[in-house]
Amino acid sequence: MSYVFAAPPQASLAVQGEEARFPVRRIFCVGRNYEAHAREMGNDPDREPPFFFTKPADAACDTPCTLPYPPLTNDLHHEIELVIAIGKGGANIAVDDVANHIWGASVGIDLTRRDLQADAKKTRRPWDWAKAFDYSAPIAPIKPIKDVPSLTKGRIWLAVNGEVRQDGDIADLIWSVSEHIATLSESVTLAAGDLIMTGTPAGVGAVVTGDVITGGVEGIAELEVTIGPRA
Repeated sequence: MSYVFAAPPQASLAVQGEEARFPVRRIFCVGRNYEAHAREMGNDPDREPPFFFTKPADAACDTPCTLPYPPLTNDLHHEIELVIAIGKGGANIAVDDVANHIWGASVGIDLTRRDLQADAKKTRRPWDWAKAFDYSAPIAPIKPIKDVPSLTKGRIWLAVNGEVRQDGDIADLIWSVSEHIATLSESVTLAAGDLIMTGTPAGVGAVVTGDVITGGVEGIAELEVTIGPRA
């Protein structure tokens, strides 16, 4: 097959303990999946059906890293999240069968231009400009699922310059990993290479140039991201 210009490189992420990399196809993100975070954002945390938004595959980037402070914002926020890597595709996946479709897990940050998101909410416009910008999904090396101790419990945390800001447990997910992936598969056919960012606990906040963000999910992965000068 030929193209009118050179095809872009395949987006990919590092894998723990392996030279081979995980090819990223799409990134799906679950909104408001921790009760305390839903409340801090002024929303009702009742167990309504999960909703999703997306980031482009090439928003994913390896950690540790230094990322530029993005344009068009003065209110860049961190959101630490458990990340699920899909290794087997499918549609209408049963909740009890989701585990057979998971390749691995990691931890990532859903970087958010909060001021743009607030404007989008007021005008009832899509969140794309707030969520789907360059380098908006730094993610630690993926751990193969056979080595993951649990996807139902474990501390999830984030610190900025050593000060802990987010500190929760994935047991507090409103919709479990199996439940929200099954729901997602009712709308789109999942495929190997898809990533699902599963929502963030309370404590989100702003970061500025020079800040060093650290975080992790217990037993799965840890990351470090430095915010560089404005792009």
